[in-house]
Amino acid sequence: MMICSNPKPLLHLSLLLLSLLFSSPRIESLRFDLQSSHTKCISEEIKSNSMTVGKYSVVNHNDGYPLPDSHRVTVRVTSSYGNNYHYGEKVQQGGFAFVAVEAGDYMTCFWAADANPSTTMTVDFEWKTGVAAKDWSNVAKKGQVDVMELELKKLYETVSSIHDEMFYLREREEEMQELNRTTNTRMFWLSLLSLIVCLSVAGLQLWHLKSFFEKKKLI
Repeated sequence: MMICSNPKPLLHLSLLLLSLLFSSPRIESLRFDLQSSHTKCISEEIKSNSMTVGKYSVVNHNDGYPLPDSHRVTVRVTSSYGNNYHYGEKVQQGGFAFVAVEAGDYMTCFWAADANPSTTMTVDFEWKTGVAAKDWSNVAKKGQVDVMELELKKLYETVSSIHDEMFYLREREEEMQELNRTTNTRMFWLSLLSLIVCLSVAGLQLWHLKSFFEKKKLI
């Protein structure tokens, strides 16, 4: 048995290990090029009642000079059911934040209007969901909590998110198993029906051949 006279380092180490093992925030930060009259869509699977935050902006490669008016994008965020959660028309930057009501794939599409001559712009996009979408700096400022308590709050939120994610995955697994069972049952009856039809056709052919040979007095 090991006895430690100062448990604080072990506590910090345990919290660090737990944070590394269990943290599962989803953060997508990317930069991509978008040509005039083209569309680029990015999808993210989000479970229901999950917070999601996104920020986007057209990159200005010429510091000190404003972006040309042609460097604007139209942004739309929709759920897998076709519901709109955000819409920005011909903007150079913007953001969105909402709590997902529906579980499934959410799509963020960027579209650049047609321009003459054709231009290519660079877009920065950051998408956070779950625990990563919460503003922990404001939580610490408003609650006046110390660093340890803030880390415990983060850890609690992370564990709760993983717990909800496990139940969500279990529900999806049950749905897939039910779909497999239904598909197997339908395939069984379809195979049985096909076998019955084949046997019936074979029996009719034998009966027809037998009648034909009897008429011709071959048997």
